[in-house]
Amino acid sequence: MSARREAVREALSASPEFRSAQELYAALRAGGSKIGLTTVYRALQALSDSGEVDVLRTDDGEAVYRACDTESHHHHLVCRVCSTAVEIEGPTVERWAAEMGDKHGFTGVTHTVEVFGTCARCSRS
Repeated sequence: MSARREAVREALSASPEFRSAQELYAALRAGGSKIGLTTVYRALQALSDSGEVDVLRTDDGEAVYRACDTESHHHHLVCRVCSTAVEIEGPTVERWAAEMGDKHGFTGVTHTVEVFGTCARCSRS
């Protein structure tokens, strides 16, 4: 892994929230890195392709990224206010997706499920 890709991975690992490429770029530049925004996007794509980071789309369609805590398939419970995310399992969703694929003759079925709400800390504020 290139040094710049490793820098992007470390920046993601330092935060429990999902972060945009622009946020990561700004943080890396503020820390003295000479990394370019295009390199940040490429690193995020490579990390996503390898399964090292999770990606989700915000309500406005922006891709945001977070370092995975686990290598197994999982979903996220994401705070709408602070973007803190918790990895959760969804065995019922897994069964339902497989059943729907079987019922309609589909193979290689995959899915993405993200659950949004307001975390306890933000609810108290």
